[in-house]
Parts: sequence; structure tokens; C-alpha cells
Amino acid sequence: MTMPVTIIMVEDDDGHARLIEKNIRRAGVTNEILAFRDGTSAVDFFLGEDRSGIVNAGRAMLVLLDLNLPDMTGISILKIIKENEHLKRTPVVVLTTTDDQGEIQRCYDLGCNVYITKPVNYEGFSNAIRQLGLFFSVIQVPDAA
Repeated sequence: MTMPVTIIMVEDDDGHARLIEKNIRRAGVTNEILAFRDGTSAVDFFLGEDRSGIVNAGRAMLVLLDLNLPDMTGISILKIIKENEHLKRTPVVVLTTTDDQGEIQRCYDLGCNVYITKPVNYEGFSNAIRQLGLFFSVIQVPDAA
């Protein structure tokens, strides 16, 4: 059974968040988008009340993650996701203004799937999201153990 993919957007800048969502929709992706303006609320969502992450085990998600948040770094969130038994297979797309090569490599080393520097070429971004939409239409998320 194929589960619908929920897009989790962690972005503190309302203007960027609106632009990202607009371009996702323009690409024809109709998936649910849950937006978080800070790292704390995003981590609370990912880990759940018991902090184990089991609340999202087997849930099909794609994370769009800004690195520069008001309360914690996106790097910290990326580590939490990729080190969690129930979340580690979740694809993470880093969308940030940071173009430092060391930071980019660090994100890939921690397990991010795609790193995109803002300002984003939104035509390319829309095409990437459209391809992800096609990908999500055929992937199967493993059942929770």
C-alpha cells in the first residue's frame, strides 16, 4: 500500500516559506505541507511526546530544512532525524542561504539527500519537486518494525 507523503517544511522566514509552497504547488504537487517556523516545534513533531520518534515510524515524509533557525541549527535537526531509528530513512532537502563548502559537506555527511542554496532557482526547484512527486507516487515506505 502506498502512503501519501507529507512534506515537512522547517523555515522561519514567512516570505521564503510562501515562495517554497507556491513553487511546490506550481510543480503540481498537492501533498499535505506541514510548516514549522522553529526547530523546537519541528523536533517535537518528529520525536513525539515520548521523544522516541515512533509516532512517525512508517510515515512517508519529505523534510525541507532551513539551517538558520532562531532557536537551534538545522544541522541539529538533521542529526536528530538521521540518528533516530524511526526517522533515519526520511529524505531531507536542505534549503538554506549558507553556501560554505564545509557546511554543505557536513550536511551530506550527516545524511541530507539534497542541498539547495537560496536564493533558489525556482524553475529548477519546481522541476526537482515535480520529480520527487513522481518518485513518491511509486515508492513504498517500509512498515514500522
